[in-house]
Amino acid sequence: MKPLSNKGLHILLTLETELEDLLLDSVQFLEYITNILESKEVEIVGVTNHNFENQSFTSAVCLKESHLCIHTWPEFKQLTFDVFLCNYTQDNTDKVEQIADGVIRYFGAEILQEHKIYR
Repeated sequence: MKPLSNKGLHILLTLETELEDLLLDSVQFLEYITNILESKEVEIVGVTNHNFENQSFTSAVCLKESHLCIHTWPEFKQLTFDVFLCNYTQDNTDKVEQIADGVIRYFGAEILQEHKIYR
């Protein structure tokens, strides 16, 4: 089978924010990201979340077309986030960029590291 030229974009971010309260609130983040995904017509097929003793959190959202994950470190005022949407029938590059940009805006964050992988 011939490989397709555009299977998807995977963005990996390390961000820093002064809004430490957001790094402690997984419920609010999951509500926010759910709204973004719904507005982009991205289907959620599962969510898992873990809150640590210091209220930092790790969340993974399984999507019909892949996933997104977040890990927060309030003690460093940082988080990591990644999102990947694959699709063999349409280009989801703009959706991935818009989801990542929405997370940056949500946290009022500065980008420490950004990697874009075209798969």
